[in-house]
Amino acid sequence: MDKAFMEVFLWTLLAFVLTWTTYHVTNRRKKATKLADVAVEEIRYGGPDVIIVGAGVGGSALAYALAKDGRRVHVIERDMREPERMMGEFMQPGGRLFLSKLDLQDCLEGIDAQKATGLTLYKDGKEAASPFPVEDNKFPYEPSARMFYNGRFVQRLRQKASSLPNVRLEEGTVRSLIEEKGVIKGVTYKNSLGEESTAFAPLTVVCDGCYSNLRRSLNDNNAEVISYTVGYVSKNCRLEEPEKLHLIMAKPSFTMLYQISSTDVRCAFELFSNYFPSIANGEMASFVKNDLAPQVPPKLRKIFLKGIEEGAKIKVTPAKRMSATLSRKKGVIVLGDAFNMRHPAIASGMMVLLSDILILRRLLKPLRNLGDANKVSEVIKCFYVIRKPMSATVNTLGNAFSQVLVASTDQAKEAMRQGCYDYLSSGGFRTSGMMALFGGMNPRPLSLIYHLFAITLSSIGQLLSPFPSPLRIWHSLRLCGVSLKLLIPHLKAEGVIHMMSPINAAAYCKNYMTATAV
Repeated sequence: MDKAFMEVFLWTLLAFVLTWTTYHVTNRRKKATKLADVAVEEIRYGGPDVIIVGAGVGGSALAYALAKDGRRVHVIERDMREPERMMGEFMQPGGRLFLSKLDLQDCLEGIDAQKATGLTLYKDGKEAASPFPVEDNKFPYEPSARMFYNGRFVQRLRQKASSLPNVRLEEGTVRSLIEEKGVIKGVTYKNSLGEESTAFAPLTVVCDGCYSNLRRSLNDNNAEVISYTVGYVSKNCRLEEPEKLHLIMAKPSFTMLYQISSTDVRCAFELFSNYFPSIANGEMASFVKNDLAPQVPPKLRKIFLKGIEEGAKIKVTPAKRMSATLSRKKGVIVLGDAFNMRHPAIASGMMVLLSDILILRRLLKPLRNLGDANKVSEVIKCFYVIRKPMSATVNTLGNAFSQVLVASTDQAKEAMRQGCYDYLSSGGFRTSGMMALFGGMNPRPLSLIYHLFAITLSSIGQLLSPFPSPLRIWHSLRLCGVSLKLLIPHLKAEGVIHMMSPINAAAYCKNYMTATAV
């Protein structure tokens, strides 16, 4: 009886497994066939040439650029409402140059953007102005930055992109990429009505920001959270010098104020995970009043405290770092914060992104058929190399400068911090050279390396004075180690050849940073 029962049970189980397997395999085949049929229909009846995931600064600017070249572009954005971001509020001079080359310079108009002519640095009661160089004959654009509400800028870019008839801007949440034999064919997404949809195109561009849910399916790089930027807006006030970004070398790290509209001032500071006061129970507000405010210069302190006293919403954004790596898949490109991130201390993320778009547009322009995955892959490899002078300069500078800004009881690190302040405030070639790097006006990694070693030598000179005692010599040697730690990891990440080659930098400047370059 038991044996017969077991035989019946086993045969029934086997029949169930076979039926279940056949059912699911058939369903998958039907689904794949349906997707293929949809793809063929889209291509036959004029589907998009490019799908862009995300309509932030990068997605909107790229959509406009490609559409101007005659491409049909389908942009899918999760939320079409005006963003309320704390980052992306400062457009460096280099970024404004790239905007003009993309014919998007008017997107900075009508949003109450404020002109910035440089930095004002503060440390230990001292103050120094560090302007962008105005007599740099190699930079073909007005050497000033712009400060603004990020959301207003993004909405202007979206309006400009959607004004072209071959751009379709749709609200929807992209769930996954459609892949066939290692080639990305399109995306699956849920539209604004909650319906599951698919879209196909020869090329897909993932540009969905630092929280990208598609990145991990395309490459192996992971974002590292290095600190947190905390900020709020003080309303109905104006800085004494509204045309400057005010950077205070405070403790535990930097504090900054800048005018993001004619009446509003952004106040921001950096904190670390080892000490992060609670916002909900009021500890953060108390920390601002009792710990940070006394370090803020008196002429800025009232505005710095105004937002806290009026109950302004305090926002927190993680500062992330992530090296750029090429995607393992064909038919897809990753851009923006989904592709490459650096510390936001020098406010240059949008500039690098616009540079990438300019390069990519130029490389894709000669390709009539974006469906040739091999040719597009070759373009992406070229793009990865060509972008290095700008991206490597900004990535290295941003991450190195952010480490220098952190206060320390270590005598060597504090000497480096003081040396950086002295170098930026000294005027002449030192200040103009560093500010040209900050502003994206001189994207040459070798120039950055030169200035970094000059700051190091200057700091060592201060450590050794008035005479080189054994202890001072020891701290000087340690300072050399600090300097090398700021540089060597980036040489490895960006590639020694790419960073040290003056030929690549010269070619980049000639092709993308001259008055006639397209």
